[in-house]
Amino acid sequence: MRQLELLAPARDAQIGIAAIDCGADAVYIAGPQFGARQAAGNSIDDIRKLCSHAHRFGARIFVALNTILYDDELEAAYRQMLDVQEAGADALIVQDMAVVKMASEGIGNMKEDFRIPLHASTQCAIRTPEHAVFLEGLGFSRLILERELSLDQIKAIRKAVSCELEFFVHGALCVCYSGQCYLSEKIAGRSANRGACIQACRSRYDLIDSDGKVLVKDKALLSLKDYNLKARLKDLADAGITSFKIEGRLKNESYVRNVVRDYSLALDEIVRRNPEDYERGSYGQVTGGFTPDTTKTFNRGYTELFIDGRRGKWASMDAAKSMGEEIGVVTGLNKERSSVVLKLRRRDIVLNNGDGFSFVARDGSVAGFRGDVCSGNTIRCKSNGSLFTGAVIFRNINQAFEKEIERQVCQRSISAAVSLDFSSKDGIWSVSATALSEDGRSVSEVFQAGDQTANNFGRMMEMIQGQIGKSTGGYRFLIGDISAGQGLPFMTSASLNAIRRKLAELLDSRPCGKKGILLRKPGKVTKPFPQKDTVYQNNISNHLSKQLYLEAGASVDIAEAYELTHEPSAELMRTKYCIRYELGICPVHHGCRNIKPLFLLNNGQRFALHFDCRNCEMTVVEA
Repeated sequence: MRQLELLAPARDAQIGIAAIDCGADAVYIAGPQFGARQAAGNSIDDIRKLCSHAHRFGARIFVALNTILYDDELEAAYRQMLDVQEAGADALIVQDMAVVKMASEGIGNMKEDFRIPLHASTQCAIRTPEHAVFLEGLGFSRLILERELSLDQIKAIRKAVSCELEFFVHGALCVCYSGQCYLSEKIAGRSANRGACIQACRSRYDLIDSDGKVLVKDKALLSLKDYNLKARLKDLADAGITSFKIEGRLKNESYVRNVVRDYSLALDEIVRRNPEDYERGSYGQVTGGFTPDTTKTFNRGYTELFIDGRRGKWASMDAAKSMGEEIGVVTGLNKERSSVVLKLRRRDIVLNNGDGFSFVARDGSVAGFRGDVCSGNTIRCKSNGSLFTGAVIFRNINQAFEKEIERQVCQRSISAAVSLDFSSKDGIWSVSATALSEDGRSVSEVFQAGDQTANNFGRMMEMIQGQIGKSTGGYRFLIGDISAGQGLPFMTSASLNAIRRKLAELLDSRPCGKKGILLRKPGKVTKPFPQKDTVYQNNISNHLSKQLYLEAGASVDIAEAYELTHEPSAELMRTKYCIRYELGICPVHHGCRNIKPLFLLNNGQRFALHFDCRNCEMTVVEA
């Protein structure tokens, strides 16, 4: 039987706790430094707090230390590795191979016992079986695969390696192969591999040909829709994916709770339908809460990208921000002194005062407004000069839904079967209570129950079952065997509640079991580097990573990371996404001929588009 893990993002410990409570089996979060989202760092104390909560349910916490590192940062990175291990983290997500060396050998005079697994970040651009085999040979317990892979490519990697495989299933998509985008570094000197991406793929560009003709004006030509593979989770599980990852370490708590709950319910259904094949990766049952709906939370429209090995319309070039759910078309405007009243053609949707709306203005920009008063299909808002009759209106903030998420909080609990054995000696009653939790912990305690015998056996039995069989401290107690051959003592509700609370306390004193932790010892090369020469896309930025590649059989002429050399001929990005295909002018798929060279323009900067039709990929280079 294989475990299926729902892996949730967390900007901070509070969001991570909310994700666990909504059904996540694991959470990934950054430590104080060296995470690929500079704006999402967390203290070691916060990591410890999150680990403590997650481990109550056998859930796991993975800390992202996935930037490339410079030589003067290695010691600080190593100290952070040890700190997050001590805080209880269950794995590190890493890009830089120096971390592999330090996990095995330490650095300088610093050498401690580093025990937790390493996961190869998606920044490692894992998209071939050969690369996967190499990384597994370095001791990685898990590989986080490229988002642009098809099911057949995933199956090929699964066949080549035995370690765990993780795959993104929801959230924002980088247009470029992960870890190999240098456009932000080129434009602004802010490296995506250093956690400082400016999101150049969400910027607006003009598309021109070699004659200077403008083919597309002011569009987010590199912006993709968001990933949504909820309907494909079973396909991915059957292909060999263990962990299903939600993107969003910069998203707010409402977003994380909504998406986690939605995907957790979907995984529960897969397990329910296939109980002999799959189980969830942690313990506990989620009760209460809201009805999730990912159409009502941040998204740029959804795509399944290349999962079926086929191309589709992947771009969100009209709006790189979240537009939300389409709710109608403006049929009329009534402009008053300081407000606008607009009517929508659609009447079958409930609007709320304070809802947020967006639309594409006539100049192509995305504009937004709040609905001050919403009634039926009429919206009154503050004066907005960009609104026009015929504008398509989207709702990107649903006040009623947000309030439902905030009010209807999910509760997670672990079941524990309680057996009770009542006995009387010399007129004194005692009860031996044993609790067995679903993860296998067993605790027992003998409690004194006084010297009074219950006159009404049936009523006392009902009271015992009712009071003991409640939830306390994250445990859902279920009544098992009750032995009462000599009758029952008279017990108050308070004394029964004290027994239940003590059993919860005893269970808490023992660590919850964890499922399927795969531990490989990192650092010793067992599989050779699959190519002779390193290239700048290997992102080698310090002496330890250079050593590792040399030990793996790479050429002595080690290529350094783009951030160190700014190689003028470098590909700034390579992607499965293709602007020519998106615009219907692909020579292979659409039969177009005599297409002139194409360029992107942004604030005076010019980038050339090259098309590798043999591999069906597009590259962006400095023009």
